[in-house]
Order: sequence, then C-alpha cells, then structure tokens
Amino acid sequence: MPSILAPVADLPVNLPPDLAVRLAAVLDIEGKIPRALDALEPLRERAVVLVDGDGGLRAAQLADLGARVQVVDSGGPDGYGLVSASADVLVACWSAFRGPDPTEMAEAERVVRPGGRLLVVHDYGRDDVSHLHDDAADRPEYGLWSRRDGPFLQNGFKVRVVHCWWTFDSVESARVFLGDAFGETGRRFAETLKRPRLSYNIAVYHRTVGDLDVTG
Repeated sequence: MPSILAPVADLPVNLPPDLAVRLAAVLDIEGKIPRALDALEPLRERAVVLVDGDGGLRAAQLADLGARVQVVDSGGPDGYGLVSASADVLVACWSAFRGPDPTEMAEAERVVRPGGRLLVVHDYGRDDVSHLHDDAADRPEYGLWSRRDGPFLQNGFKVRVVHCWWTFDSVESARVFLGDAFGETGRRFAETLKRPRLSYNIAVYHRTVGDLDVTG
C-alpha cells in the first residue's frame, strides 16, 4: 500500500501527491474546520501563524477568513524564527503539538501575545475514518489526548469536537480511493459502505496564552 507517514497541516495523512490531491478534494468540503477555528477566535484582520502549512490549502482558508497568515515550520532548531509576541493566533493542524511537547508549547507561547490564542486540530476518532488505520487502538489522538488526564486538557486546553465528512461523488469512487490510499484495510472497509461519504470527527484544542485555568 502507499506510504502513510506523519500528517501534514493540509491533510490528516501524508499520501503520495496524486492521492493527496484526491483526498483534499473530498475532505471537509463543507468547510467546517475553518469555520470552527473562526468561531473559537475570529480571525479577520488578525496576525495568524500557521504551522507546517506550505501546501497552501489551510493557509488559503485562513486568508479567506480575513486573516493575515504567516506560515512557519515546526521542529526547527531555532523554533519558529519569529519575533516574540508578534502573533494574535497560532493554528496547527495535525502535524504539530503531538503531545504537546513542552519545548514546542514554550515556543508557541513566546510567539503569541498574552491574551492571544492557540488553536490545535487533531483527529478525534469515533468515526468511519478511524477504521482505516490498523493501529487505531494505539493512537493517542483517539483517546488519551481528549481525556481530562491527557496532555492537552491537563495543560489548560479545552476541546471542541467538529463532525466532518469525506464526501465522494459515489460509493464506487469512495471504494476506489480507499483501496488506493489505504490498501487492504481500505478495501475491506470500503465493502461496508452504503453511502458515498465517511464520517470524520476532529478535535480543536484551544487555549488562551497566559490563561492559567486548567480545569478543561
């Protein structure tokens, strides 16, 4: 099956380019993800740092909401390379804050002004898409991360769950894509499809920088 590596900011899985284009065309076509971010923190005319968004899809969505977007890479030796307190909002989708790591958190809090917002998107599970991963039972994003004793809620984040979809033109096109992208696991799940879409739930972990409330 194709290599499925670490997720990237535009998509929840890293697929070869042709498959990535096909997934981008069906993932959250209703635009629930950007609307959820904007509902948690209005982005119009705000300085927004987007982590790992070089592909452009998430950056374009944020710009469409009126944000002034700057894209940075995660995991660099010099952090984000931005001036302290220069951003109103930091947005990370899937690739960053996989814990969250204390060093990464410190860098985010350095870059975002006091009172600014951290908005972090990860998979939530309890959906059709989770059945495409053979290691679903071991994925912390499907359990630990959204619990009160998990690393997000214990560190002052709250969580909002957004119910999204992967929406295909037909059941057959869904079956073809799932087989191409997820191999035998995808083909087995595709045989159970009765409709041309898969339920897909995401969690948006959100926190105000400088907010010491850790009640979740």
